[in-house]
Amino acid sequence: MSDVTRSPEVVEPLSPDEETVIRALSRVMYSLPRAMDADMVREQRLSLIEYLAMMHLSEAPYRRLRMSDLSVACEMSLSGMTRIVSRMENQGFVRRVKCEEDGRGWNAALTDLGLARLQEAWPTNLASVRRHFLDHLKGMDLKTLGAALQRIAT
Repeated sequence: MSDVTRSPEVVEPLSPDEETVIRALSRVMYSLPRAMDADMVREQRLSLIEYLAMMHLSEAPYRRLRMSDLSVACEMSLSGMTRIVSRMENQGFVRRVKCEEDGRGWNAALTDLGLARLQEAWPTNLASVRRHFLDHLKGMDLKTLGAALQRIAT
């Protein structure tokens, strides 16, 4: 039977609880990063994406990542990540170095000043994560929730 003539699958409608979760999730996906970014900019004069880029670099071997890998880790386009890294480079937090592996690509490398700036901003980020997200999950099974979110993300 061709795809055109096959009868469509019957899809079960969402229950009221499922509908509530889906609608809330879509709001969280937009509001949570905005709220955290506002906290970071207000208290640290550092955007959330700058913080996340420095965090990923701090966790990488030799505190450096290929620009393309950093953009994937931060879920940004390469051109967007290039603008962020340029801004952080002007502040002395990051420097760009040629990739030793192939000589064509570039790595972003977190400087000592960048690591110090990340450590300075960490308490603000942590407080923001708790206030806007984790405090609302008190009493929930976070291990199960974390595993489910990982499955969804992959």
